[in-house]
Amino acid sequence: MPSQELIQLIQNILIEAGKLIPHYMQNKEDERIAHGSCAACIIDEEGNVYGKLYGTNKIRARESYRVAWTKASQVWITGLRTGEYEKKFFNNEIEECGIEVPDLIGWEGGQPLTLKNGIKLSVGFSGIRGINDLEIMVKALDIADK
Repeated sequence: MPSQELIQLIQNILIEAGKLIPHYMQNKEDERIAHGSCAACIIDEEGNVYGKLYGTNKIRARESYRVAWTKASQVWITGLRTGEYEKKFFNNEIEECGIEVPDLIGWEGGQPLTLKNGIKLSVGFSGIRGINDLEIMVKALDIADK
């Protein structure tokens, strides 16, 4: 069972990500993709899942969460960023992890993040451009894990 401290830190990461979203929505391309809604998913080392849906478009947030969970769970299984795993797999640099090829996500936005205390989190964010999906969670972690 995760400690209350870890649960609070993860909740703070999700809160900080939400505070950063308006900045990204100023970019017309990110706003066009998000339709006003995004989602984040975090899986801890024990397999506990945490998530947050952002925005008012519930259907878009639901779909974004499905993608965020897929990204986070792939990271949890492989230990590698989404997109990076696929490149290594298709270049025969690593072996199959058990995820069937059609189910590989391929998009950026899933990444392993390590807390200052060494705990690893598998994180997925979806709703804006992949590079920003990655960046928003790194920034949220930096703010929350002081």
